Amino acid sequence: MSVELIVFLVILFIFTLIATLRIFKQEENKLKQYEQLGDTVENEMNRSKEYETQSLKSNLPILSWIYGVTIILGLAALFIYMF
Repeated sequence: MSVELIVFLVILFIFTLIATLRIFKQEENKLKQYEQLGDTVENEMNRSKEYETQSLKSNLPILSWIYGVTIILGLAALFIYMF
């Protein structure tokens, strides 16, 4: 493999990893905030239901775009290398 392709794929992997960890950190911060507030069981259930619907609207599309772009760019780099 050419050095340029390897460097490109490593940079692409690092970008994807950082973006995924950033989303994970946002969710972790939310959990810490809820723990500090000392919620009741009812609030936790409501938050859980809200998270299920809200996560599908916010996190899933972002992660889909990140991984979709990564896969497309990775395949494009592979095809450029092959031809």
